[in-house]
Amino acid sequence: MRQYWHPREDEITLTKVLAALSDPVRLSIAASLACKGECGWGGFETCVSNSTLSHHMKVLREAGIISNHADGTRCIVSLRPELERAFPGLLKSILSFAKHKRDVDSGTERGGGIEAPASAGRARATR
Repeated sequence: MRQYWHPREDEITLTKVLAALSDPVRLSIAASLACKGECGWGGFETCVSNSTLSHHMKVLREAGIISNHADGTRCIVSLRPELERAFPGLLKSILSFAKHKRDVDSGTERGGGIEAPASAGRARATR
């Protein structure tokens, strides 16, 4: 298995990290790794083809979010600890916000949210 290029810690930039995580598929890959830890390349549940998944992995790797290493013939993917050192709490905050937004959008959020007053959606009658 070939060895992939990974950026050095000082080459990881906030702009590249945020751009890489702006895609829902890449965000779900990062969330999966944050939850499960390292995983085989084929262990991600996505609705994209293998070639598209490969592209997403490349973007995440080149942004400094994930690292790949070989384990025999398998490619193992994990989050890079350097990301947390470079931007403490960033990934956790982004994943937490994404989960919250997903819960709100699906209507499964419970409590803690700000509720609009009952009259907020009604037009006022004027005469």
